[in-house]
Formats: sequence, C-alpha cells, structure tokens
Amino acid sequence: MGDLIKELENVLRYYKIAYSDKILLEGVLADPRIEPPPKPLPDRARPLKPRARNKVIMPVFSGEMQKYYEEIRNCTKCPLSRSRTNFVFGIGNSNADIMFVGEAPGKDEDEQGIPFVGRAGQLLNKMLQAIGLDREEIFIANILKCRPPDNRDPLPDEVLQCEPHLKKQIEIISPKVIVALGRIAGQVLLKREKETLKNLRRTVHQYNDLPFIVTYHPAALLRNPNWKKEAWQDLKKIRKYLS
Repeated sequence: MGDLIKELENVLRYYKIAYSDKILLEGVLADPRIEPPPKPLPDRARPLKPRARNKVIMPVFSGEMQKYYEEIRNCTKCPLSRSRTNFVFGIGNSNADIMFVGEAPGKDEDEQGIPFVGRAGQLLNKMLQAIGLDREEIFIANILKCRPPDNRDPLPDEVLQCEPHLKKQIEIISPKVIVALGRIAGQVLLKREKETLKNLRRTVHQYNDLPFIVTYHPAALLRNPNWKKEAWQDLKKIRKYLS
C-alpha cells in the first residue's frame, strides 16, 4: 500500500509541475526522483522563426498569352504589388470558349499563384462538371491580379490600373461567353456599382460585345447552400451559349 501511495504522489506531483495551480497538492512531499520539465521561455526570449521567402509560381501558357504574362507579371502599378506573394495572372486554356472572372485573389490564391483554389475552387470544379466542362477547357482570371489586404473589395484605383490586363486577356482568348463569379465582379465590369446580384443575374449582359452572365461566387454558395438551386439556373444559361 505504501508503494502505491508513493506512486500516486509521484503522478500527482508531475501534473502539479505540468499544469501549475490547476491541481493542488498541499502536504505532498517532494520526490527527488522527479525532474520537473523545463520551464517555457518567456515570449520575448523565444527565438523568432525566419519569415518564409515568397514562393514565385511561374505558370506556362501558349503563344501570345505567355508573352503577355511575361510582360506584366512583375507589375507594380498599384500598392498591392508590395504585399503580394504571387502575381495571380490566371490559369487555363488560352483558346477557351468560356472565361470565368472573379474579383480578386484570396489567401490561398496569393500563396499558390493560381485563381480559385481551396474549397471555393473545388466547388467551381463541380459546377463545371455539371455542365460537361473541365478546368482545362476554360480560362479563369480575376479583375485584380494581386490580393487586397484582408480580402477587402477592390478599390476604384486598383480596378483602374488592373482591368486593362483583364481586357487584354479577353482579347487574346476571344471567348464565346464571359461569366462573372459574384456580385463585385459583375458590378465592376458592367460599371453598375449599385446593382444587386439578383438584378445582375436576371439578364444576359454585354461586355466588349460578348455575352456576359453573372452568377454566384462559389464561396457564397459554400456559405449559403440554398442558393445552389438558383446557381443551377445560371449554369444552364451558360451551357446554352456554349451549345
């Protein structure tokens, strides 16, 4: 019995050392066989981890699109160039019949240099498959090529500097239809900043003489799955233009 009590004292004393005053052990004798774990360094004494260097993603395109990428990938026209990890040019088929446009890269896109990755990108892939498309058949880009801080909405001056890049991409691709993913992309490209997503979705617009359809951003569908039924109506419109 004495050995068992001693062993219990040792276990309790370990928890006393590990968890401080969460366990009270008044009257328990110290056991010289137990070595307390090293105390953690105070925050100011902890060695700082070196900051990771920016990982530069170098996508490869065909012909004129690759030439244009090389021309603008080091763009510094607006302050966002100073905070980006990667310039998110876009990805996909340079001769695509359909082009999807979002508003700006997010955290994952900034880190990987590719638009629409992560959960929103996975849902977009499923939406494409529902109308018989793969990502390899389309081109995806954003209005802004660099991530805004905290994923805020694009500022007017940022759009002014960056939209010409998108227009050039559209010129090179010459798609049959353009799809804006989300309210912000629709508002900015159609210059209808006060318009609701509901109204933007109501009709097929024109952008540079091309059919222009506005639908939900995949991230919005993840937040509210009830909108997926309405998004399917938009997908059917897209499929109609492609056929």
